[in-house]
Amino acid sequence: MILRNSKLAMVLIVLLTVLTSEFKVIPFSGEDFRFGLGSITFFLLILIRPPASLLFTGFITGLFVVIARIIRDVLFNGDSFWLSLGNHAPAFLFYFLFALGLRLINVEKYKANPFLLGALGVGFEFIANGTEHLVRNWFMHEGNLGFGDWALLLGVAVLRSYFVVGLYSSIAMTEQKKRMEEMLGVNSELYAETLYLQKSMNHIEQITASSHDLYQKLKQHDMHVLSVQALHITQEIHEVKKDSQRILAGLKNMTEGKKDNPLHVSEVLQLVIHANEKYSQLLMKHIHFSVSAPSDFETDQQVPLLALLNNIVANSVEAIMYKGEVHITMYEESSYTCFLIKDSGKGILEEDIPIIFEPGYTTKYNDKGVAATGIGLSHVQEIIQTLSGKIQVEALKKGTVFKIQIPTNNLRK
Repeated sequence: MILRNSKLAMVLIVLLTVLTSEFKVIPFSGEDFRFGLGSITFFLLILIRPPASLLFTGFITGLFVVIARIIRDVLFNGDSFWLSLGNHAPAFLFYFLFALGLRLINVEKYKANPFLLGALGVGFEFIANGTEHLVRNWFMHEGNLGFGDWALLLGVAVLRSYFVVGLYSSIAMTEQKKRMEEMLGVNSELYAETLYLQKSMNHIEQITASSHDLYQKLKQHDMHVLSVQALHITQEIHEVKKDSQRILAGLKNMTEGKKDNPLHVSEVLQLVIHANEKYSQLLMKHIHFSVSAPSDFETDQQVPLLALLNNIVANSVEAIMYKGEVHITMYEESSYTCFLIKDSGKGILEEDIPIIFEPGYTTKYNDKGVAATGIGLSHVQEIIQTLSGKIQVEALKKGTVFKIQIPTNNLRK
């Protein structure tokens, strides 16, 4: 599979480079100062998906570029084969020498340092382009390159190389941000489940104690068979507890995250909006999301924040029938950071507000009439309690407002 992908990468580089090498960008009048898009494509594709063999890719690319140009000249321009060969054969040297340079430095090591990578690209392009022009002038019996020609080649190398490195860095940052969003989304879901598991383990602990107490009482009353059965139940519950502890430890390691990679609260809100825009599209609903954040600061509690806000906003999306609005406001009030989530959905009955955070409460049913688990808002309450916060709910004529208050010191990095 890896070999197949490497061959595919090489074929893609060769084909796209050959095609784009036929396009020239001439920003100024005249033919001297021009950008060949082939070299830009060649460098960029190598950075995006490096082939297994850079040298072989450079060799094949240069060869096919020369062949394509000779065919174009002979078939469409009526040039002689030998004249076209002498004019275009030096182009082979450009791609081969450029690939050789990237191979010698192991380009993968420099992707994290765009400035240095760009400088190395400038050097390799200048050498490769200069060699191509020297050999072409020798083939065509033209004069030597002057100072102005060398300066022009250097300028082209600087602009093309840093353009490619900048474009690659932009693509890489976009992909990195996408991966971060996905990872934070998964971590937030696991975080909520971790709190629920922690709560369940507290119940298991109480059941274990009660079961053992029952065993002691049955034993004191000489109920041997029942006391043995109670002891067996106690032992089984204890095994479940140990398994749960191992699972909980693993989940905590996954969800704690790195404290040296905080986010601003506004960035967390944007992640919530982005995720729920996708969710509303999946449900084929037209929902307008908006955010107002007069204040902002860095937080290292991005995972619990994302978990509780995502849960509430997702509920808002589900409460809206076909078209509606969800607005999130974040502001500071005294020593608290407050979040208001307001939607234009079907709302909550006033008499249901005291019980909506109870596990099992739900108003959602699937197309077969099966109720949802009803643990989403109980998760939210658990998370808010761990942050020493509080939550209030207001039922509107059309829609619902959730107000969350969390001590700012518990959120601020």
